[in-house]
Amino acid sequence: MKSKSQDATLDDLDRQILRLLQEDAKQTYGEIGNKLNVAHSTVYDRIRKMEQSGFITKYEAIVDTEKMGIPLITAQMIITTDPKETENIAKKMMRYGQVLEVATSFSEELVITAKVVAKDQAELHSFVARSVAPLPGVLRIRTAIVTKKFKEERFGIRPRKEWARLKE
Repeated sequence: MKSKSQDATLDDLDRQILRLLQEDAKQTYGEIGNKLNVAHSTVYDRIRKMEQSGFITKYEAIVDTEKMGIPLITAQMIITTDPKETENIAKKMMRYGQVLEVATSFSEELVITAKVVAKDQAELHSFVARSVAPLPGVLRIRTAIVTKKFKEERFGIRPRKEWARLKE
């Protein structure tokens, strides 16, 4: 029992349940229990506690928009800001449906990074020109259209022995 969030803790069984849920959240409690050699009621109780403690925040379906006939381009934006306005700009960026991710980063300058989608270059240009550039405190915008994705996934729970590989 080493991972702590306020007064909740995770043990190895909890981590194994989380890993299996990340692989396929549609598995039944019984299927997970069979894989881990525990009762389905134990799995149910553990999952409920992890939901209530905030370890599990959401279940979602990942949809292939291209197969749905919705081809999108993805762009990475780097927005250099007036440091006094960074938080406000980031909060405004979060409101746009085209914006999938927003974060701040500090290297030589304080910047906002954002992952944005659009149906084409014209829509992307319009979004940048009409919605982002006019925001108070925006100093410079660099936009790079993603031309090929090599890997895209969320961080997954791993067995402890695999953590060493993350350091490589």
